[in-house]
Amino acid sequence: MSVATVPTAVLGRTGLEVSSLCVGTAAWGVSSPVHGVTVSTDDAVATALHAFGGPVTFLDTSNNYGDGEAERRVGLAIARAGGVPEGFVVQTKLDRDPVTGSFDAERMRASLAESLERLGLPSVPVLYLHDPEHIGFEAAMADGGPVETLRRLRDEGFAEHIGISGGPASMLLSFVETGLFDTVITHNRFTLVDRTADELLTAAHEAGLGVLNAAVYGGGLLAQYPRVSDRYHYAAAPAELLDAVDAMGAACARHDVPLLAAALQFSTRDPRVTSTVCGVVTPQQLDDAVSSISLEIPDALWEELESLRPGRSNWIDD
Repeated sequence: MSVATVPTAVLGRTGLEVSSLCVGTAAWGVSSPVHGVTVSTDDAVATALHAFGGPVTFLDTSNNYGDGEAERRVGLAIARAGGVPEGFVVQTKLDRDPVTGSFDAERMRASLAESLERLGLPSVPVLYLHDPEHIGFEAAMADGGPVETLRRLRDEGFAEHIGISGGPASMLLSFVETGLFDTVITHNRFTLVDRTADELLTAAHEAGLGVLNAAVYGGGLLAQYPRVSDRYHYAAAPAELLDAVDAMGAACARHDVPLLAAALQFSTRDPRVTSTVCGVVTPQQLDDAVSSISLEIPDALWEELESLRPGRSNWIDD
């Protein structure tokens, strides 16, 4: 692993100390067409082992990433390492039934059992309810529903802390305001070109939650300049947003700063964000991410990037 260091912070009221960079495993399946990559078992396991030996101390996965393959590969790395290293946090999520879409209590318990078996762990430090937008806030909070089951699983000792992870920022804000959760994960909605989650970040931070920001490249659009994609959040991006990305990329180039580094640091430099989930699929990509968060970026570039931000009509704004 690179000799570079990664800042750490306490994950809200959990008391867990985690690195400001978190390894994201959403693309760690046999194939991940939505991410445009194919990841081998060897690469995934090597990346996890590389993380276990370096300054990054946080890894995020989920029951449905790669139809369970992501967790299985993380579990292989854990087994080869002789267990999760001391001080390293591996977290996962409860997912709906892949066939029926059910979030009922039976499915939530089955989801956790599958995850723990794949990971080879008796419990996890943080367990999330994942993508409740598929049933909505009221159904998720109903008696006997997934939130109640998540809390019961915590009380039964399968998790130390619980969180909420999903898409629409207004929905996540409703969950945060219940006071039931210790952490929150938002994705694609707080980036160089989209501030949809701004209110959510403030509310969660002020409430004492650990805040994780994911998909800061918007699905890859902000990962490279000149850009090789016209999609943001896995859908066709508006022309104004694409123009903004091009202008931002050109500004970064004038300052000899990779657009990727600016996109990553936009999140890691925000005091409301405890950790930024960064999808990496090789040890080299992990090293590159570690190097990117310590790269010096001048204030003048940040000011220019802010001036180039597209208007709200181009955000996800949900």
